Amino acid sequence: MSEFFGTIVAAAVQASSVFLDRERTTAKACELIREAGSRGANFIVFPEGFLPGHPTWFHFNPVTSPVSNELNLRLFKNAVSVPGPEVSAIGEAAKDAGAYVVIGVCERASHAPGSLFNSQLFFGPDGQYLGKHQKLQPTAGERIVHWGGWGDTLGPFETEFGPASALVCGENSNPLEIFALTAGGTRIHAMSWPPHFRSAPDGTSLMPQTSLLAAQNFALMSKAFVISACGVTHPGYAEDLSLSPEASRRIATGAGQGGSAIIGPDTRILAGPLAGSTEGIIYAELDFNQWAQQKIAQDFAGHYNREDVFQLRVNRNPPASYIQDAPLLSQVPDTRRPAEDEAGA
Repeated sequence: MSEFFGTIVAAAVQASSVFLDRERTTAKACELIREAGSRGANFIVFPEGFLPGHPTWFHFNPVTSPVSNELNLRLFKNAVSVPGPEVSAIGEAAKDAGAYVVIGVCERASHAPGSLFNSQLFFGPDGQYLGKHQKLQPTAGERIVHWGGWGDTLGPFETEFGPASALVCGENSNPLEIFALTAGGTRIHAMSWPPHFRSAPDGTSLMPQTSLLAAQNFALMSKAFVISACGVTHPGYAEDLSLSPEASRRIATGAGQGGSAIIGPDTRILAGPLAGSTEGIIYAELDFNQWAQQKIAQDFAGHYNREDVFQLRVNRNPPASYIQDAPLLSQVPDTRRPAEDEAGA
């Protein structure tokens, strides 16, 4: 573990995608990364599914509706391949900014090209792609378009400030995932949230309240700094998703959107929350002496745990979905004697 006890600047980006447009959203992401870097940010976090957009249309439309089917296809056609040109462009922007970057993307599975993951990609200040996390369990309508990841992408990645981690949306409330990352020594945690989700019987969204509560809870449990980046809806959202007049009015107010915040290891709010009607970048200085002070008091993966009572097993081996017990007959050399030789023997 790194012995870094200095200070850095963290940034949470609250912005909308250029809806289901991979190239233009990549350009917007790169511009925002360079802007945050010019403001001194060392660690920059983007919302869930920022590139090219997140499938919130399932909150308003049946999964088999013409609207959903059309938008599913557009999402599929604009998904990101890793590696790919979008990954390279974001890496160059991270290098120009001199910052670590965590960005939410809809990822095309490399080994199953008809499948998509809800992923976060990690980049270093030298522009190198450092890895990814794939959301383990898609939530609600996401299951129509997203495949769940496996344990091979659950865990911290190394930075010069110590281990950093990331989870997507509802995963940030999963106590076992929180403990797994705490046991991995995370010091900085990136949360990525969508533009909107429905969580109340009347159809309104409690995303700002939920994301803030989850961020403070994660900080309390792990003692990490938490950078929570929330999305907002794009211009034309109501038209693109064929929203009802009532839903359109709610969305237009910005209610239930946004809420980006940066939280200290003692659960104090260091920056934000940013209102849902606002696109912007919030910044906060992170003093890692605060991390140490909180860990000394409670280390839930160390002295404040009872390993003889509580243990967690994490399987980091992804399943093999295609296993050949034997090669195809057409691939096996034919060692049999020709028929005419057999006849003359």
